[in-house]
Amino acid sequence: MERIQIHTNELLQCAKTLRAGDQILLSGTIYTARDAAHKRICEQLDRGEEPPFPLKGATVYYAGPTPAPEGLPIGSCGPTTSSRMDVFAPRLLDLGMICMIGKGNRAPAVVDAIRRNGAVYLCAIGGAGALAAKCVRNLKVLAYEDLGCESVKELQIEQFPLFVTIDCVGGSLFVD
Repeated sequence: MERIQIHTNELLQCAKTLRAGDQILLSGTIYTARDAAHKRICEQLDRGEEPPFPLKGATVYYAGPTPAPEGLPIGSCGPTTSSRMDVFAPRLLDLGMICMIGKGNRAPAVVDAIRRNGAVYLCAIGGAGALAAKCVRNLKVLAYEDLGCESVKELQIEQFPLFVTIDCVGGSLFVD
């Protein structure tokens, strides 16, 4: 099967053409955030404050990278279970987030928000955090440094292998 090469700045346009089962190689800017960071982002939004990164067109990777070994930008960087972010995802999708990366199925409300916003949910291979880290070219902590590995980080990635698991028309690899 052919892998589709996509840059994150193209996701707003091409998310509508991706279908569940497509294999992609993603390059560009993504942001890491897990449940503690999502909670803080939503608290900031509730106070009328800007989030730590622009939501419009954003790709969020549900990961908590480990510290970087000497000479590398990042340690292991595997996906975490996405369902922990389901309570926050519809709101962030409605505010412009276009793509989420994680592992596991999503709640019906998240699938509805993906369809409503022309977004996409991608899965990374669980247990392959060291392999995923090889795709990271640069890392910068953006917010919530006190959360350690769960702080919000900006990553520059190159040819990160992913699978489209829920597409913008509701196609899903999780449905029998």
